[in-house]
Amino acid sequence: MSNIKLAVFDMAGTTVDEDNVVYKTVNRSLTEAGYEFTLEDVLEHGAGKEKHQAIKDVLASKGFNNADSEQIFQAFKNNLERAYSELAVTTFEGVEELLKELRKREIKITLNTGYSYEVATKLLSKMNWQAGSQFDVLVTADDVTNGRPAPDMILLAMEKTGISASAQVLKAGDSAIDIHEGKNAHCGITVGVTTGAQTREQLLTAEPTFVFDNLADILQHI
Repeated sequence: MSNIKLAVFDMAGTTVDEDNVVYKTVNRSLTEAGYEFTLEDVLEHGAGKEKHQAIKDVLASKGFNNADSEQIFQAFKNNLERAYSELAVTTFEGVEELLKELRKREIKITLNTGYSYEVATKLLSKMNWQAGSQFDVLVTADDVTNGRPAPDMILLAMEKTGISASAQVLKAGDSAIDIHEGKNAHCGITVGVTTGAQTREQLLTAEPTFVFDNLADILQHI
């Protein structure tokens, strides 16, 4: 199809199956602070974002613009630490085989995420994934000034992997904001996957190149 040299994959819901524990924990932390939201509300307004920003955007969706988001964010981090201590983390069917095949084709792989570096590395350690094995580079929300949908994480991934042409980059994620991030970076291909935060209909609103039910379906198109 096109000459892809770098694949940038979101983590939770795309390459990492953690049963939406982060967004469930965001929801729990909001509820404990006295704000009633459903998990669907959190996924709609917070998916793919740096998590403090996600909390602020979920609150703003119902007009709670003056809420103490910093206090809720700190509670979220404490709740997440407890949740992770008991969490089993896996990947999705076919994803490890996909990563092996991409690396065999000399396509660089970056994992990027709205998580902090600390959270991202804890997830990866639970899966026994390491840079130089399953992926080449990890880029987290801590590494950039502007989170999604700004293109900063993808641009940093390109810099770290030595890819200069954005047309040679594929971005895949489970939320519309992932797709917007890819478009803002002028990626040659943007892909939505239905394994995580948002539905096919929600993903299609961002007008990606493709929407797949399994990330491994990418292989049929590159």
